[in-house]
Amino acid sequence: MEAFLKEAKDASRALSTLGGREKNDILCQMAEALRENREKILRANALDMADAEQNELSSALKDRLLLDEKRIEGMAKAIEEIASLKEPVGRVLDGWYADAGFKIEKVTVPIGVIGVIYESRPNVTADVGALCFKSGNVAILKGGKEAQHSNRAIADLLQAVLVANGLPKAAISLLPDSSREGVAKLIKQDAYVDLIVPRGGEALIRYVSTNATVPVVKHDKGLCHTYIDEDADFDKALQVAVNAKCRRTGICGALETLLIDEAIAQQILPRIAEAYRAQGTEIRGCERTREIIAANEATEQDYETEYLENILTIRVVEGVEGAISHITRYGSQHSEAIITENYSTAEQFLNEIDAACVYLNTSTQFTDGGEFGFGAEVGISTNKLHARGPMGVSELTTYKYKIYGNGETRA
Repeated sequence: MEAFLKEAKDASRALSTLGGREKNDILCQMAEALRENREKILRANALDMADAEQNELSSALKDRLLLDEKRIEGMAKAIEEIASLKEPVGRVLDGWYADAGFKIEKVTVPIGVIGVIYESRPNVTADVGALCFKSGNVAILKGGKEAQHSNRAIADLLQAVLVANGLPKAAISLLPDSSREGVAKLIKQDAYVDLIVPRGGEALIRYVSTNATVPVVKHDKGLCHTYIDEDADFDKALQVAVNAKCRRTGICGALETLLIDEAIAQQILPRIAEAYRAQGTEIRGCERTREIIAANEATEQDYETEYLENILTIRVVEGVEGAISHITRYGSQHSEAIITENYSTAEQFLNEIDAACVYLNTSTQFTDGGEFGFGAEVGISTNKLHARGPMGVSELTTYKYKIYGNGETRA
C-alpha cells in the first residue's frame, strides 16, 4: 500500500505542472479510447452483470451497474465536456499589494491525491479519473466488487493513454487492495492522500467518516423531498413529481417522500395516485393520505429511508411551514424541491431549507454534475466544507498565496 501511494504522490507532482492545452488533448484521447474499445468494456460489463444475477442484486443496483453503447458514449462525451471546461488550475482569485510593498496573489492549485470510494456505477471510474486529471489531481479509485471487471477495463484504457503521453499511470489507478482492510489502510494514509470522497451506502459513509485521518468530503444519502404547495400548477406538479421519483429510482437525487399541502390534498392526491400507479410505484402514506387514496401505511422508518427503489412515501402537511419542518427533521441536506406559483412561498422555502440543492418547480433528479454543466461530478457533497453539491473541477482545487517581493524585511 505504501509503495503504491508513494507512486501516486510522485505522480501528483508531475500532473501539477501540466498545461491546460496538454491536459485537454489527453482527455480527448481518453474519450476516443473508450469509444474505440467499447466492445472490450461491454464484455467486461457482461461478466459483472452475470455475477449480479447470480448474487441476486436488486434491480436498482443492476441498473447502476449496467453499461450499454449509449452509456459508454455518455462517458466519452462527459470526458470531452470536462476537457472543454475552463482551466481550473492557476486562476488568480485575488491580488493586492501589502503595506510592506510586496505583491500577494491568491491562486488555485490542485488538492493533490484524491481517493474516491464508490459502489456499482462503473461510469464513475471514467468521470472521476477525468475530473481529477483536468484539475491536476491524482485519482485513486476504489469501486465496488460488483463492478470490478468493468472498472478494470475502463481504468486500463485511461492508463494506456497516460503512458502513451509519457505520464505515470499512477495518475489514475484502482486501489490494489480493494478489501475492507485495504480501505481501512487508505483512509489513514494522510502522509500520501490529501482527500477522501466516499460515495455509496450509509454504512460506508459512516465508517469512513468515523475512521479516516485523511480529510473527508461526504457523498451522503439522498433522502430527497418534493413539496406540492396549495398554489401549485397541478399539471406541472404531477409532471415534476413523477419524473423526480420514476425517471431513475436508484440515484441519489430520486424523490423519496412527497409532501402535500393539506389545502389541496383532497383534489390532487387521487391524480397523484393514478399517475404513480401507472409507473408501478408502491405508495406508502400517512393517515391523512390513506383517508383519501389507497396506500400502505407509512411508518417513522419510511420517512428516514432512502429507498433507491420504486417506493414512495406521501405525507400531508400544514402548508409550507409543515413542509419545512418535516424536511428539517428527516432530510439529508441533499436536494429538496417546492412546486408552487407563489413567489413569496417559493422564496421562503428556498431560503429556509438547509440543503446543497433547492429547487423550484423542477425535478430533484437534476442534481448531477453533467446537468450543472460540470461534465460530471466526483460526488454530490452533503458537507458544508469545503465543497457542497455536485463536485466538479473547481471543487477539486484549493489555493495558495504567491508573494512577490523585492527585498522587503519585517521590522
